[in-house]
Amino acid sequence: ARPTKTGKQGRLTAPATPMSTPTRAVRTRAKTVEKRAEILQAAVEVFGEKGYSKATLQEIADRVGITHAGVLHHFGSKQQLLLEAVKYRDNADLAGYEEKVIPDGMEQFAHLIRTAKMNEARPGIVQTFVVLSTEAISDRGSAREYYEERYRTLREEISENFRNLCQQRGASDATARSGAIAILAAMDGIQYQWLMNPDEVDLTAETEFAINAIVRAVLDPA
Repeated sequence: ARPTKTGKQGRLTAPATPMSTPTRAVRTRAKTVEKRAEILQAAVEVFGEKGYSKATLQEIADRVGITHAGVLHHFGSKQQLLLEAVKYRDNADLAGYEEKVIPDGMEQFAHLIRTAKMNEARPGIVQTFVVLSTEAISDRGSAREYYEERYRTLREEISENFRNLCQQRGASDATARSGAIAILAAMDGIQYQWLMNPDEVDLTAETEFAINAIVRAVLDPA
């Protein structure tokens, strides 16, 4: 047997086992990632069903078999969990695409319309998105950073797509950027009206109408 080592203050310590600690750490991290994903999935479901204000951390904890404190251990606060749930929804909506980004070409606009269709089944998470985005205007924390980056990325991706589609038509960069901004504004505005009056506003139909109108205005202004 190998001799033990003398630790601080003369206390004996067991011999190190180099492979055991890293392996255990990897397993622990994997379990943490898995549990966070379970919590986020439950959060999307609960926020989708109950909405921003009525959903509770206890309901989310119950769905994954942990305590209220366990949810806070992973996410720190309800506000942070709300934000992470919105991010999780965005990533889940792109699960079918290899690069995990919105597609190019005309498929891009079809994807945005499908997103509106999916949102009809989860009004609570859409409400959460709208509330957080509104609060982010006066916030300088992680929510503000997320929404700024989200809109910047989407503007760039949609603008670039418009530029590629317009190569043979001579549309300007300004027109492509205006089209991108208009699409995002239309989607957000329509879903706000839908949340306020779901019986009067058809989220998918109005989103499809608006996107198609903007695409035509950019690609074929004549």
